[in-house]
Amino acid sequence: MLGLVATLVAAAPAAAQDGRAVFDARCASCHALSADAPAAAGPHLAGLAGRRIGGDPAFDYSPALREAQGTWDAARLDRFLTDPEEMFPGLWMGGNGIAQAAQRRAVVDFLTGR
Repeated sequence: MLGLVATLVAAAPAAAQDGRAVFDARCASCHALSADAPAAAGPHLAGLAGRRIGGDPAFDYSPALREAQGTWDAARLDRFLTDPEEMFPGLWMGGNGIAQAAQRRAVVDFLTGR
């Protein structure tokens, strides 16, 4: 039985991606997961799903995000993480997005609680 479980876990490609590990490697240097975390280079991402874009009142967003419309959901976050600058030209955030779809999906699932 243990061998079957190990085989199933090893065979799950996207599910095996650890969103927390990808977040820690790619995002945590600028973004906290707790609303009461000390200020960082980027806004905290606590409660991101359903939050208005540019919606952390304690963060000084770039004009591109202050003027953005809508709220964060899985589809919008996936598009953003694919190419942040393409989605919001003039964005102050550095980085080039997450090219690998499985890693991006893992982060989206992690941040949206899916």
